[in-house]
Amino acid sequence: MSLMNLDVFLHHLQYDPDKVKPLNWETDWDDAPLPYKLYRDLPMIPLSREVPVTLEGRVTTGEPPNLRDIGHFLYYTFGLTQLTQSVMEGDPSEESAGVLQMCRRFVPSGGGLYPSELYLYLKLGELPAGVYHYDAAHHRLALLREGNFDDYVAKSLGNRRDVSGCFGAAFVSTVYWKNFYKYNNFSYRLQGLDAGILIGQLLEIAKRFGYSSSVHFQFLDQAVNHLLGLSEQEESVYAVIPLSTDPVIRWMERGNEDQDTVSASELCGDLLPIKHDHYVRSQRIADYPILLQMSEASRLDSTRLFREIRKDEQAIPDHALALPLPPVDRLSYDLAAACRNRFSPETEFISKPIGLSRVAALLRETTASFSYHNDLDGPRERPEPRVCLYGCFYGVEDVPDGAYRYDGAAHALQSVSLGDHRQRLQEGMSLPNINLFQVPFGFHVAGKRNFFQSQLGKRGYRIQQMEAGMLVHRLLLASSALGMGGRPLLGFDANSSDALYRTASWDETGLIFIPVGPYRQRLRLAGSLSR
Repeated sequence: MSLMNLDVFLHHLQYDPDKVKPLNWETDWDDAPLPYKLYRDLPMIPLSREVPVTLEGRVTTGEPPNLRDIGHFLYYTFGLTQLTQSVMEGDPSEESAGVLQMCRRFVPSGGGLYPSELYLYLKLGELPAGVYHYDAAHHRLALLREGNFDDYVAKSLGNRRDVSGCFGAAFVSTVYWKNFYKYNNFSYRLQGLDAGILIGQLLEIAKRFGYSSSVHFQFLDQAVNHLLGLSEQEESVYAVIPLSTDPVIRWMERGNEDQDTVSASELCGDLLPIKHDHYVRSQRIADYPILLQMSEASRLDSTRLFREIRKDEQAIPDHALALPLPPVDRLSYDLAAACRNRFSPETEFISKPIGLSRVAALLRETTASFSYHNDLDGPRERPEPRVCLYGCFYGVEDVPDGAYRYDGAAHALQSVSLGDHRQRLQEGMSLPNINLFQVPFGFHVAGKRNFFQSQLGKRGYRIQQMEAGMLVHRLLLASSALGMGGRPLLGFDANSSDALYRTASWDETGLIFIPVGPYRQRLRLAGSLSR
């Protein structure tokens, strides 16, 4: 596909995704890349596989973590956790059906392809200070560059966080080819969502380990990729997350704006370039010029371009009828068990009555757990979230069937359109893999229609997708804790769902569709990959 206007590309991604993929595109399954990155000929530090079965009752001392703690943290964040085998549905006339074998992680990914990779800058006494890649396949760290890079990382973040007071930082990247090989240009939408889900998991696990964190969506891309030795034609960092055992990572006071300005090219000159060999498995890698064009348009080359988002004047909706939900406490649950039990049903959804208190708990936990420190909000506490939940409810106690928008501040459902809308949602799905007549909740995560481009440029799109992924992650965790399953889907008609929810009155659009409800277990064998 030739290059296109990027505004047109983003519009097609949202409202007409068939137009971003060539009609003759065929997935070469035999030449698929690995779902994890494998570095060669680097110092490797093995991590303990004796992972605790629960994260409850952990004692946080405020001391820097040891290598064992880091291993457990990484396992629960992005490790390979289970090997599963299930029988694929096939032709009943055939003698034997195929067997699907997968390595499972605690976080979902579009198509199970995991385009994200996880890197860490660590300063621990048990290993050399430096930058590492988390090798999920072998549960170990690969040393990419040795040294103390506090000043370099701080400058790449615009000197807004006290990196010297942190024991390290995490870097979440996207490897373009890992899901482009299947989804072509549509992979750009998935990559932001996948990165957001991983960030959400990392933040939630960090809480259990007593680590404070701050998500930076704005940084000097070229400088950070240079630090890690990444080829920007293959991979790029999407978020930087400093980690500390202090209760709060200190927000740095800014001095004179001109004196504080740092350029990416200037900072790259402080470090020699590095290049490492890694194994992809694919022998034939196609070009993805539009993804690289989007990456180039989203790049920040100077800290002068960094922005904080101020709250827009909220549009006044034309539907003000609200249904208050009963007050509920935050859920108390075993995070490790919820991660282990998380399931994405398809044909396994089953219709069961849902009590009002369960709905209230699901929505309260999803939105209350979403609050996090980030560079878009600056030092402000508890700002209004930039993504929200709409939902179609059916068969829920004391809630009339219909479409609603959840108001987290008021803990209430704002009625949009009463009635049974399941047939409309079903007709809007591109694949008939879920029977929505068996599902009590059809949630849509929504965000601003202009993807914050007026304030953040093209980078605003991928930031919005990441925040949507983070909210999806919270919804899936809360669903699992309440004994339900959720299936994130991008194969839905955004025009139809936007019209149903009248999202234009809020200047919003639906970003991802998540049916949620009770389910029956799928027949499969599962074995843990930890001792």
